[in-house]
Amino acid sequence: MTYTIYHNPRCSKSRLALKLLRKEGVPLEVIKYLETPPAHGVLLQALKKIGREALLRKGEDAYYQHIRPRLKSLQDDELIDIMTQHPEVIERPLVVAPDGRMALGRPPENIKSIL
Repeated sequence: MTYTIYHNPRCSKSRLALKLLRKEGVPLEVIKYLETPPAHGVLLQALKKIGREALLRKGEDAYYQHIRPRLKSLQDDELIDIMTQHPEVIERPLVVAPDGRMALGRPPENIKSIL
């Protein structure tokens, strides 16, 4: 059973989370989410388990242009479409356990809860 990390190599928290996972020796799939955004189902589960506020990067231009003006009225499917088109608005790193549990690695120690 493999863990998945949606990773941005330019992000220090994402690099630290990846290092922690590798140190734990868990089977791991690393997905550079800016190149390959998470699938619709993964994002839908993340919205339900982690929540909109935690899952969105509010400092990104795409957030201000496409999400913030309509955040409360956006349906999950609409929000996921925006997140897929503009993956930079997805908070990182997102780690998914083989059983579907999820954690954001901010701070990286948060992912220990799903190991």
